[in-house]
Amino acid sequence: MTTRKTDSTREENLDAIEAHLAGTLKPVAPPNGILQRLHGRIQMPSRREIVLRLTDWRRLFFVFGGVMSGMLLLVTLARMFYYLGGRKDAM
Repeated sequence: MTTRKTDSTREENLDAIEAHLAGTLKPVAPPNGILQRLHGRIQMPSRREIVLRLTDWRRLFFVFGGVMSGMLLLVTLARMFYYLGGRKDAM
């Protein structure tokens, strides 16, 4: 029963802290210039551009090969560290 009391007091303390912070911290709106620059930089490509990128099979093959090579490298490094860490504990 004591754990329930301590859990409830912890929750009450957290609720009090959250209420205090909610009253202390005020939301801040970003300047309009930042939003306009971000909107200009982040743009979805048109459907035609997406279709052209997917039909370019050479580029798609190169990207797929790069991703697979990166994954193989990560798996190899993880196995190497696991092997080296396991040998160190055994000695």
